[in-house]
Amino acid sequence: TLIFKLVNINDSCKPVVGSAVYAWHCDKDGVYSGYGQGSGERFLRGVQVSDRSGQVVFQTIYPGWYAGRITHIHFRVYLNESTSGNGIATSQVAFPVDVTTAVYNSALYAARGQNTSVTSFSADNVFRDGVSFQLASMSGNPNVGYVATLIVGIAV
Repeated sequence: TLIFKLVNINDSCKPVVGSAVYAWHCDKDGVYSGYGQGSGERFLRGVQVSDRSGQVVFQTIYPGWYAGRITHIHFRVYLNESTSGNGIATSQVAFPVDVTTAVYNSALYAARGQNTSVTSFSADNVFRDGVSFQLASMSGNPNVGYVATLIVGIAV
């Protein structure tokens, strides 16, 4: 489960209601829908609209990895569900290294193994400048699943 909590940094971090969040990520083998092997497919992509508490919830899997990037999920925030074009915020969610290691050691992910191409946030081309505002808070374990939560501050 992936939870985004949208807050307005221009209004005492009050919840942002009615904004659309589009999230997408690769499958456990590092394949994105819509590209390459996943061309013509639309898996692991979705849009949710923030509720009264500024929250959106996605039921998804833990993302896999591909060479050159540390594990992540992309997201874009739109002012409302009918807004098209550029979002008001685009970013990525990072995950604690110990959680990623545990997931990739689990039965469903073990065949592919650990990501040895990028082993730290400082070596990743997106997160190397810091990950404090993009690192998800995690609860759970590989046997029962995880809940990842990220507070996203946006200027509305």
